[in-house]
Amino acid sequence: MNIVFMGTPEFSVNSLKKLYEKGYNIKGVFTQPDRPKGRGYKLSFSPVKEQAIKYNLNVYQPDKLREEKNIQILKQLNPDIIIVVAYGQILPKSILDIPKYGCINIHASLLPKYRGAGPIQWSIINGEKTTGVTTMHMAEGLDTGDMIFKEEIVIYRDETSFDLHDRLSLIGSNLIIKTIDKIKDGTAPREKQDNSLSSYAPMLSKEIAIIDFNKNTQTIYNFIRGMYSWPCAYTYLNNKSLKIYKAKINNDLFNNDMSGILLSDKKFIISTLDGGIEFLEVQYEGGKRMSGEDFLRGRNLQKGYIFKN
Repeated sequence: MNIVFMGTPEFSVNSLKKLYEKGYNIKGVFTQPDRPKGRGYKLSFSPVKEQAIKYNLNVYQPDKLREEKNIQILKQLNPDIIIVVAYGQILPKSILDIPKYGCINIHASLLPKYRGAGPIQWSIINGEKTTGVTTMHMAEGLDTGDMIFKEEIVIYRDETSFDLHDRLSLIGSNLIIKTIDKIKDGTAPREKQDNSLSSYAPMLSKEIAIIDFNKNTQTIYNFIRGMYSWPCAYTYLNNKSLKIYKAKINNDLFNNDMSGILLSDKKFIISTLDGGIEFLEVQYEGGKRMSGEDFLRGRNLQKGYIFKN
């Protein structure tokens, strides 16, 4: 079976690896254009491009996939199926109609819940107990196509979005092979999504990553886990950002007078609506990552300091 693969971030790489290992004829790999990265703004390859080069696969990086020249390239590649995993561009109908078996997407949620760009992070932020991966036939809407297979997993109590990302990426890579096999022999199920059960998981941004200490402790803990490792939850200290990479719930010094108060000179515990959240690993603006206790000692912060939202 001739395949065109479309993907960009690290999440997509396991699926490309699995397709290659299974011997599928990958006619081309489409990924986002190289982007400037780091302090020197040096152009950087996407993780998918790096993997495709290792396999000596043809790589295409159009700025706008829907342009006619790119549609013609895809027609010339003549794929039986297009596999899309977090590519980063919307496929128009003119492309969806090219392959014999259509375009198949791997989505990191149990659709129709968490349609959109940030399903892994928002499932943790919202305190979900389970999540999973769905394969689906792509349609013109945002993650609205008919579902093929789902695999559900438990979200571990202290799991970050980074950890969950890796688990779901592996699951997705296995599920896409199962999906292709069933599509080839004509036995793949097809289930329409119930739009009334849908929810949206928008892309994360630094603007929404600030911690609100007026919320309850579990909500804040989920927020920090979900924002790891990008954009990373943060608060402000002396008008500079303080990123919080790791934390835990610590209600030992509960003080319900006010949220956002430093409760200890020894441990970096901040009061919340109903308890306390302890910062275990932090990074001050312009500084390096360190333990919360080391940061507290180095800054000589006094008990009672108020962190404003």
